[in-house]
Amino acid sequence: MIETAATSAIGLIAGGGQFPLLFAKAAKARGRRVVAIAHVNETAAELEALADHTYWVKLGQLGKIIASFKREDVHEAVFAGTITKTRIFHDILPDLKGLTLWNKIDRRLDDAILRAVADSLEKEGIRVLASTCYLGHLFFPQGLLTKKKPTAAQMEDICFGWRIAREVGRLDIGQCVVVRDRSVLAVEAIEGTDATILRGGKLAGSGAVVVKVKKPTQDFRFDLPATGIQTIETMKAVRGAVLAVEAGQSLVFDQQSMVDAANRAGIVIVGLGEDEHGEPKY
Repeated sequence: MIETAATSAIGLIAGGGQFPLLFAKAAKARGRRVVAIAHVNETAAELEALADHTYWVKLGQLGKIIASFKREDVHEAVFAGTITKTRIFHDILPDLKGLTLWNKIDRRLDDAILRAVADSLEKEGIRVLASTCYLGHLFFPQGLLTKKKPTAAQMEDICFGWRIAREVGRLDIGQCVVVRDRSVLAVEAIEGTDATILRGGKLAGSGAVVVKVKKPTQDFRFDLPATGIQTIETMKAVRGAVLAVEAGQSLVFDQQSMVDAANRAGIVIVGLGEDEHGEPKY
């Protein structure tokens, strides 16, 4: 539990999806006043009804975020939700502070960008907390979640994909890979997990194994891997076989609905830990 004696206000820098909505509800339940920064064309409008105050910004308007938080006496904030990463090429409207920061970033990878924004906030006296500070129950559990178990061959693919995904994460490229018969079919980059599954699953024909892990240097303040019922729907579209996710290091939304959908489709879902040799186990 996060104890916050300094202030009752907490800032929420919101992207898309249900995570910002869940965070706002949880923070309000803890007695926090929620000041939300919502992104145009990303954040659900429903957030306005949950937050005490909502400020809408366009991608890159860092100065407006800081000014809004200072106006509301916010000294703590979280990042929650997704931003469509390809928007940086065609739908970004930075203000002066955002443009100045952008030009200082030499490696425009996920962690580098988010850490730079977090550092800018903290220099302004706004401490960035872990996005899960009120939502620990959303961590992906370890063990078999579905009725169907992975076969021996699928476990080989899981172990193979685990090692590949770790390396991809180490390079700060993505967190998910799609494999079959110990061949890499797709590696997540800027397009996101669902697009990666579709691309790799089509190449597999059927039976694709999807492995999703945290990055070795994962910063729990932002960009945790996440899965939910949409992940299973995407796998169904390409007749995928297994979803293997690192337990305790990623988020799961609508868990029961996701598991029910997987059981109906005959898809395996498993939450993985590591053994003493760094190999995945459940």
